[in-house]
Amino acid sequence: MDKPIFYAPDIAADAAAYTMNEDTSKYCIQVLRHENGDEVLLADGRGHRFHAVITDDNRKRCGVRITGCDTLPAPSPVLRIAISFTKNASRIEWFLEKAAEIGIQTIIPLVSHRTEKEKIKAERLQNILVSAMLQSQQFYLPELLEPQPFEKVVTTNTDPQRLIAHCLPGQKRELVHHFQPGKDTIILIGPEGDFTPEEIQLALDKGFEPVSLGRNRLRTETAGMVSVTMMNMLNTGSPE
Repeated sequence: MDKPIFYAPDIAADAAAYTMNEDTSKYCIQVLRHENGDEVLLADGRGHRFHAVITDDNRKRCGVRITGCDTLPAPSPVLRIAISFTKNASRIEWFLEKAAEIGIQTIIPLVSHRTEKEKIKAERLQNILVSAMLQSQQFYLPELLEPQPFEKVVTTNTDPQRLIAHCLPGQKRELVHHFQPGKDTIILIGPEGDFTPEEIQLALDKGFEPVSLGRNRLRTETAGMVSVTMMNMLNTGSPE
């Protein structure tokens, strides 16, 4: 049986012992019914995997003894998505959870001309990402950046593979056929009303390549999920 994984963002890389915060302690001891002597894993979200044994099964301050630590290789290539958040918070929260589980390294809330929601509840969204990381047994926490203007993203990003998915007519290749595995990549996903023609042209001028996610018109969070799934699948060599 897999050992349970708990989030320990403030643990030192050379720690000999650690005390979980109250919420994590309650979940570990009261909900999962762990007790002294049980073996667990701790993740700091930066690639360190700590092996530990519970020494104090207090439900408010569970203490553990660290028995080992190893560093897992960082995900490669790096996959980033810049996506316009919608007014419906539950839909974007669903996207963040699933994207983190599938494997995305960076999420950029994109503020374009038609973006409906420019402010985010960073703490709540961060908690969703942490939960998804633990659920999927990963040890690197996806990075959620502050909202950024469209112009800044397209003019400053230097990833070797830069893609923009949009719905306007024009020459576009299917992402599944155009994507080049093994390259650090960013993909732009627009708001419900899509990017403006001016935004699309700016992105093209800055080296972004236009791609299609299929013949159907997708909601923002669905488009984000499709793109993350495709990129992860193609990078890992899974069959189409």
